Amino acid sequence: MEMPPIRLGGVAVALALALCLFAAGQAVAAARGRSTARLVLARNAMLANALLVTLGMAVLVHAFATSDFGVAYVARNSNLGLPPLYRITAAWGAHEGSLLLWAWYLAVLAAAAIVIHWRDHPLSMPWIIATLATVEAGFLALIVFLSNPFATLAPVPADGRDLNPLLQDPGLAFHPPVLYLGYVGFAVPFAFAVAAMVRAHVGTEWVAAVRRWVLFSWAALTSGIIFGGYWAYYELGWGGYWAWDPVENASLMPWLTGSALMHSMMAQDRRHMFRLWNAFLVVATFLLTLLGTFLVRSGVLTSVHAFATDPARGGYILGFMALAMVAGFGLLIWRAEALDSEAVVESPLSREAGILANNVILVVAALIVVIGTLFPLAVEVVTGARISVGAPYFNRVMVPLMLAVMVLMALGPSLPWRTMPGRRLAALVRLPGLAGVFAAAVALVAGVRDGLTLAALAVVAFAAAATLADLGRAVAGRRHVAGGGWAGAALAALGQGRRRMGGLIVHLGVALIAAGMIGSGLFQEALTVHLRPGEAARIHDYTITLRGVDVTEGPNWEGRRARFSVSREGEVVAMMMPEQRFYAIRGMATTETAIRSEIAGDLYIFFGDESEETVVAQIYWNPLVGLVWLGWIVVLGGALLSFGERERGRRRRPAALPAARGAPAE
Repeated sequence: MEMPPIRLGGVAVALALALCLFAAGQAVAAARGRSTARLVLARNAMLANALLVTLGMAVLVHAFATSDFGVAYVARNSNLGLPPLYRITAAWGAHEGSLLLWAWYLAVLAAAAIVIHWRDHPLSMPWIIATLATVEAGFLALIVFLSNPFATLAPVPADGRDLNPLLQDPGLAFHPPVLYLGYVGFAVPFAFAVAAMVRAHVGTEWVAAVRRWVLFSWAALTSGIIFGGYWAYYELGWGGYWAWDPVENASLMPWLTGSALMHSMMAQDRRHMFRLWNAFLVVATFLLTLLGTFLVRSGVLTSVHAFATDPARGGYILGFMALAMVAGFGLLIWRAEALDSEAVVESPLSREAGILANNVILVVAALIVVIGTLFPLAVEVVTGARISVGAPYFNRVMVPLMLAVMVLMALGPSLPWRTMPGRRLAALVRLPGLAGVFAAAVALVAGVRDGLTLAALAVVAFAAAATLADLGRAVAGRRHVAGGGWAGAALAALGQGRRRMGGLIVHLGVALIAAGMIGSGLFQEALTVHLRPGEAARIHDYTITLRGVDVTEGPNWEGRRARFSVSREGEVVAMMMPEQRFYAIRGMATTETAIRSEIAGDLYIFFGDESEETVVAQIYWNPLVGLVWLGWIVVLGGALLSFGERERGRRRRPAALPAARGAPAE
């Protein structure tokens, strides 16, 4: 009897779970018995696991693409009227599919890590495989026993319930997969750190091996956060892109500790410092990715972003996270003496001192976000009362911390290792300091009186100017050595110092993002108006006139579209048409804002309530908001440039355990 395709997917994932358990057992046995044969079995099991989970993911996507409503998960999250793009992306649009996507990413990244590092880290490989296999088994067990996306329905319905309308958008089609890639990527550094601690082999080798993995995961997590912010900006209609929503915070927490880790690894690589600190940051970052999973999928949060909640499975995820916490922090305590570094910070005017200060601030910021996110949940559990911790709390405590980080970000690349004379530092910061003072002075003349706003403007200008100065010195130095023009010198500097130049470009992108956030957050203009056709409102230097309201429709929705003409100095420069949409199958309404972008900022119109005579519109002018999205592109470019640099001193070794070939140092 032929097996139905959907059953094939379920069987593949169940077999993948069995292989993960087998791989973990064989890997531990290989480490304890020093058996190369067992290690090869563990490796092959993980490679087969990746193929099986890939098959399971492909089967689920195929079920959505073909509208197989005999699959319960498809029937709950798809519909014949759903556009083709969303029939595919609906595969990860709810709880079960999103967990399968997570497990698929982990299976593929684990297989890639094993293949890439097989010969370079033979002694650590058994524990790397055991850790990755155990984590993968934890997620696959949740899928097989509690969150099965392959369950079938009988009788088969003629049509499905449709995908959540909020997810029927390109932003939400790509935001979760990119964000998950960042989350899951940190499992590989976690596995390397576990292996190093188990073996008490805590030198620089594991840090050098995971540098690219950390950079890759951080870049993916950054991109996922930006995608989510952009979706919230144009879809939710409140004129902003970050609201300190608990699920937004869930992604910010590992980003903060991951940012600290990227910087701290440099000190261990160059000066054998911060070994315990780096191991702590790896464990904490991985655990925070699990915390984000728990918050989104346990049902404890209510959020527009929490699109895949299920209280019944929260206990499993919480237990899994608790086991990972005990294992990770238990290893840290066990190996604390071995992880202690002999090297010390010799001077406050040194790169290692700057990295340490940067790390402390970022970890404190992460702790503040954790407390602000979890405190309302704890209060509700203990007292039954519901409270909220919102933007005022986070802005009050986070903005000064982030400004301090930006000052260190500007100074760090200019500081040498060990120490530098104070006079040299003063000379380096003179021009950037003047840029900061000038920016604050211009704002003061323009009428800004808030001290925190003036400080933010000064710090961002200082950071941008210092980073540009560092880039300029690098290009000038290359031109002085090699001669030629500035363009050739710039290309040579980019090609021969990729890690440093990439880091500077990332810093420049962060400064651009900060400038965009300050401009759009502190100088936003907002207006709520009630307009009849032919009536107008003014904001910034625009006149917005309502021309009428039309009926519109899409593949699976009906809606109303308001037509606004936008004039400047009496000349019409644009027509903007925000919409309200109603999805009958789900019984949900959504909004589609209209945005006109230019260099100076965005004109943003939200179509609100409508009566027989008037339309309610919310109109915003968001200055410099485009710098947020431009800054992300610059950050991504810098990360890609830094990723392309080869590791120093990388050696190829045969994958042999000590019993077979001796015990080479890693």
